[in-house]
Amino acid sequence: MPELPEVEVTRLSFADRIAGGRILSARIGKPLRWALGCDPALLAGRTVRGVRRRGKYLLLDLDEGLLLLHLGMSGSLSFRASQPEPGPHDHFDLATTRGVLRLNDPRRFGAVVFAPGEQAPEAAKLLGRLGVEPLGEGFEAAAFHAGLRRRNAPIKQVLLAGDVVVGVGNIYASEALFLAGIRPTTRASRLGRERALRLHAAVRQVLAQAVSRGGSTLRDFSNADGQAGYFQLEAMVYDRAGQPCRICATPVRSIRQGQRATFYCPSCQT
Repeated sequence: MPELPEVEVTRLSFADRIAGGRILSARIGKPLRWALGCDPALLAGRTVRGVRRRGKYLLLDLDEGLLLLHLGMSGSLSFRASQPEPGPHDHFDLATTRGVLRLNDPRRFGAVVFAPGEQAPEAAKLLGRLGVEPLGEGFEAAAFHAGLRRRNAPIKQVLLAGDVVVGVGNIYASEALFLAGIRPTTRASRLGRERALRLHAAVRQVLAQAVSRGGSTLRDFSNADGQAGYFQLEAMVYDRAGQPCRICATPVRSIRQGQRATFYCPSCQT
């Protein structure tokens, strides 16, 4: 699944190019996770003012309303001056005077939703419960620690839940916990101030590094220019079960938490 760094990398790869483009037409293919919420023809004539990200959602701000895009489990966006004829997995096209934005999603867990505004029910339903942005100025260490103190679940699960901090997906939760030296099964409420501060810094560092490396391409992720990411080549523990830890050479272990694979070093993480 594309995680926050992949979504941010995707945004950066086309945001400047589509901004200012006037929508010529919109095409919907097979049904996605959620309905668009309006007649696609009503989007024609509106202008794309810019592209933002909130968690794993991309927000295309229009001069009237906005489009919320989610890549789901296997979705990807491409932005070109023109697109070839849509294939069986090309489920949304937004043709503008700057180029055509296309959503390809083999599993159709992604979505494109129109909302009259960010406070409208259609948008609030998707964005209203998201936690603070980990790469933004609002991600304060003291507030992060306070949020963890109120949660008794394992810290890995709390990071994935998205209500304390949004967008720290499975890959980057394992990597941040390794960098902070915290075992993923540790109860969040048991983290003292010093360890919480280390984790706060580690979340920022890992996500920023992933963005700078173009995200992670484990299967078929690519940005809107078709470029793959390379962070997975630098992962310290993720997907390295049985391999020696890059720090202490202890074999990396893998466990299941909430139906997701977790990777950690039993020596470096306590």
